[in-house]
Amino acid sequence: MKNVIGRVLLILGLYLGLKYFGGSIGAKILYPVTLLVTFLHEFGHALGAVLTGGSVDQVQINADGSGYTVSRGGVRPIIIMGGYIGSAILGNLLFYIGTKSQKLIKPMLYLLSAAMVFTAFFWFNSMFTTSILILFALVLGFIGLKTKFGREVLMFIGLASIIYIIQDFNVGPSSDLAAYAETMVILPATVWKYIWLGIVVLLFVFNIRAIFRTSGTA
Repeated sequence: MKNVIGRVLLILGLYLGLKYFGGSIGAKILYPVTLLVTFLHEFGHALGAVLTGGSVDQVQINADGSGYTVSRGGVRPIIIMGGYIGSAILGNLLFYIGTKSQKLIKPMLYLLSAAMVFTAFFWFNSMFTTSILILFALVLGFIGLKTKFGREVLMFIGLASIIYIIQDFNVGPSSDLAAYAETMVILPATVWKYIWLGIVVLLFVFNIRAIFRTSGTA
């Protein structure tokens, strides 16, 4: 248990230190994390489309950390929510596996790499998107195959993405919220914003409780 708490605090301290005290150097170090969070966000949209019977035409990740997904068909409210809520679910899953399941660390790294390669080629939009996703896939595959840092990498990506989503809720999902409010007209975008934030926070709280429920974790 102490080992897990120590890892979580170390990763949390590292991320927050780089974010708030790292200056321009910290921003450069965290830049890949920003792009990874964008990927998780857009992949969440894509999964929402596929899982509800739709199809995906393009997934774009921009150099400034923004992105978009073009899909057809499917259930629009779920597709829209898939970006913010979906990326929160994926982030929590990465964090949970990195913390609790040693056997699943390498498979998850390989699965994440495969998802990136698939997105890069089958949902092609730009050379930047494809190049950055292939680079990420190679790095994650190398970490899983040749190093013993898979646990820390999954924990860092998962925790950083969750914190990033919570920090960025006021501006990050604004376009998604506007589209969602147009589809789900029963509530305005501002109300949906806090509902989404509440869901993300609850997911993280439940995840933390699940992680620390058993004291036998190494």
